Amino acid sequence: MIGLFNDCFPPIMDGVSITVQNYARWFSEHDRDICVVTPTVPDRRIVDSQHAPLNKQDNYPIYDYLSMPIPLRKPYRMGFPNMDPLFRHTINRIPFDLVHAHCPFSSGKVALELSRQQNIPFIATFHSKYRKDFEGAFSNKKVVDYLIRNVVNFYEQADEVWIPQASVEETLREYGYKGNVEVVENGNDFVTTEPLIHVRKQGRRLFGVSKNEVVFLFVGQHIYEKKPDLIIRSLSHLKDSRWKMFFIGRGNASEELKELVHNLNLENKITFLGQISNRDKLRQCYAAADLFLFPSLYDNAPLVVREAAAMGTPALISANSTTSEVITDGFNGFLAQPEEKAFSMTIEFLMHNTPLLGRVGENARSTIARSWSDILEEVSDRYNHLIMRQSQQSIAV
Repeated sequence: MIGLFNDCFPPIMDGVSITVQNYARWFSEHDRDICVVTPTVPDRRIVDSQHAPLNKQDNYPIYDYLSMPIPLRKPYRMGFPNMDPLFRHTINRIPFDLVHAHCPFSSGKVALELSRQQNIPFIATFHSKYRKDFEGAFSNKKVVDYLIRNVVNFYEQADEVWIPQASVEETLREYGYKGNVEVVENGNDFVTTEPLIHVRKQGRRLFGVSKNEVVFLFVGQHIYEKKPDLIIRSLSHLKDSRWKMFFIGRGNASEELKELVHNLNLENKITFLGQISNRDKLRQCYAAADLFLFPSLYDNAPLVVREAAAMGTPALISANSTTSEVITDGFNGFLAQPEEKAFSMTIEFLMHNTPLLGRVGENARSTIARSWSDILEEVSDRYNHLIMRQSQQSIAV
């Protein structure tokens, strides 16, 4: 049994939860025993007799444990696995071959404990810039530094530490991690070689935009760390009015962002669609957009940029961000300094160069987006190697 551990999982939607879901889906389809371990959410599926909500569509068990909402971080939840005796009774009796943690918090700690108890390989993937999260929650620098030391200590105990792209290593080093890292990219379930004309038309109808309107899109958490307010302020400076902007997602800044749109008199130009969980509908939204706006300095290797690329939509990214590693300006995406004037000027220029948007979108599609099938064949080989190595070491002892 392979265990995938993360502190959120669909119906809570973000890049890491989608990553874990695709790991579970691919391995399940390829007849490998796989399970997900995560905090419970109120609307998760009814549990079976083994305390595991079965994902009926994908046919893998989800072992969840007691949790409560995190204040000001809806829909995320804080897990308490040690306060859930039924969960502990169940999870401690599962014979794992390998555990893979996708975060260093409650679920990751369960994975670490199980790896030590069962003498099995423990992989930890570093996905997020945790210091930013801690600084948003705690004003005391000593508290933040203490929490970062705990994060580093967690990753130092892993048999392998994975990162989704090479530039993420810099963040880990800044935190104080000195061990080895392996680059294992994230995949994309929107990758296709089929023409996108039909799905683009579906998305344009969904948005209700005219043929001549330029569509901008943001998908992700509505939090200030991702700079959605920069997008709104930049758009307010555009001289050309032939555009529409759509925000998909939710977060603690949603209401304030809507108020900003109101104050700038952009309510007829900017629409908030909330969270879209239907992947086919989200695929149409990406395809309908002409330009994906993502000025975030917070993200490491955001899945949304790759999803947009898979649908032929290039992204405008903040220059010198971790995300920008995969972007060659003017070839498979665009770069601008993360401030209003620079972002606005770049958007205005691209609005009047739609053939360039099309060419760059096609380049993004061919260079940035890799299928999950491609990625997870590599992951499977890595899993097998670690399991075999651990087995040989155990025999030698």
